[in-house]
Amino acid sequence: MLIRDAFPSDQPAWRKLWDGYVAFYKADVPEEVTAKTWERLIRKQDGLFCRVAETSGEVCGFTLSVLHAGTWTTAPICYLEDLFVAPEHRGRGIGEALIRDLVSLGKTNGWSRLYWHTQADNATARSVYDRFAKADDFVRYRLFL
Repeated sequence: MLIRDAFPSDQPAWRKLWDGYVAFYKADVPEEVTAKTWERLIRKQDGLFCRVAETSGEVCGFTLSVLHAGTWTTAPICYLEDLFVAPEHRGRGIGEALIRDLVSLGKTNGWSRLYWHTQADNATARSVYDRFAKADDFVRYRLFL
């Protein structure tokens, strides 16, 4: 397995995975948002970046993350916004490897922390996430503008 930055040529594979990710969350992301997201990920604009997992030449998973400043540290903070592994590739440690990749990048690049969230009932993902850290007691609020 190889984990690397996404290349522009990965767009078709990423898009297939992205569509699966959006469907998993029963969401509707407008086409112009998806196109702009890919553009920002590839150009590493606004702190966004994409790492992909590749096995046998096939992109089979991704992380989409945002590096940002914080008020309680001078070092960058990484928010792992999206992680997805193709269903046919699950159970092979790819999700865990994608997180380990971010941990390694963070240590190498001096990030102060890495954080993410998931749905409370996403037991499969949480079984992986719990290997890295325990869920904290914060409650998320979202206000759509």
